[in-house]
Amino acid sequence: MTTASPSIWPVILSGGSGTRLWPLSRALRPKQMLHLGQQQSMIAATAARTNRAEFAAPVIVAGAAHESLVTEALQGTALSGLILEPAARNTAPAIALAAHMVAQSAADGLMLVMPSDHLIADEAAFHAAIAAAVPAANEGWLVTFGIEPDRPETGYGYIEAAEDLSGKSKRVRSFKEKPELAVAEAYVNAGGYYWNAGIFLMRADSYLQALERHAADIARESAAAWAGRTASGNVIRPDASHFAACASQSIDYAIMEPAERKAVVPVTMGWSDIGGFDALHGVLPQDADGNALMGDAIAKDCSGSLVWGDGILAAAVGLDNIVLIATGDAVVALPRDRAQDVKLIVEELKAANRPETESPPKER
Repeated sequence: MTTASPSIWPVILSGGSGTRLWPLSRALRPKQMLHLGQQQSMIAATAARTNRAEFAAPVIVAGAAHESLVTEALQGTALSGLILEPAARNTAPAIALAAHMVAQSAADGLMLVMPSDHLIADEAAFHAAIAAAVPAANEGWLVTFGIEPDRPETGYGYIEAAEDLSGKSKRVRSFKEKPELAVAEAYVNAGGYYWNAGIFLMRADSYLQALERHAADIARESAAAWAGRTASGNVIRPDASHFAACASQSIDYAIMEPAERKAVVPVTMGWSDIGGFDALHGVLPQDADGNALMGDAIAKDCSGSLVWGDGILAAAVGLDNIVLIATGDAVVALPRDRAQDVKLIVEELKAANRPETESPPKER
């Protein structure tokens, strides 16, 4: 892929704790730090995708509590900066901090904003989609990437596309909330609807202008937080009081939904947000019976199941389409089609102030 100057600045958002993958994922060992069947952690794999000439070194935006985790996971990776959020304020304020950093180096610099915990199997298609998005982004459009749906999925939001723009970009007509099954089926049958992957390409100044127009309080407080930052090497700490004053809003809600100049580039790139154990099962290697066995795991007379032993043996017999996860301090079992309901356990543990949602699993 070739692009004209300016460079594209990868902005990798490393927030959240991935509670839908508990007990593998914890607040102090979040999803993006896990390997999940890959040789690299999720965040390291995300950074590696942009190790190409047209990209600047990545900007990482992470919670201050995860500084050592991010540093360890990205050891040996050149970074433009590690911005440490003093409080969790969702993606709109987080991206604002990165936009101020990029704008200081290149006012019209392009930001490629990516979650740190997504899987992309076809990187050639990923880079082709970025190249297709560059013309519209350079013209000031806020470009998102829409995944071509291969099934009626109720777990994702959808993007409704309108007419063609520059390159392969299309104007976004509307964003749709996670639908009921019948509505998802109608979207897939109609065509022109895409899964919202939460990946964006946009000029830093375009984002900051949209923020001022549609979320003035976030624009003001994030700018003040950036102005009051302290730095040690490439580690940047925004002013805590101003950043805490930002409303906690996603880029979708605060910016993309009300924005006038928003576009989507459709892409098929083997994408998954690995948003739960059912999705994880789908991307892991499987045996002839459809079982994904990870770590210290045994399955006999089972089919379609995910069995994972993380530091402790996990064994199953005669079970179909189940999830069984065993760690040093917790075991969870549930049907694959109820994989999202692990959140019910996490909620109860948090209400009881138990440590299993926070600390990494205990070693045997």
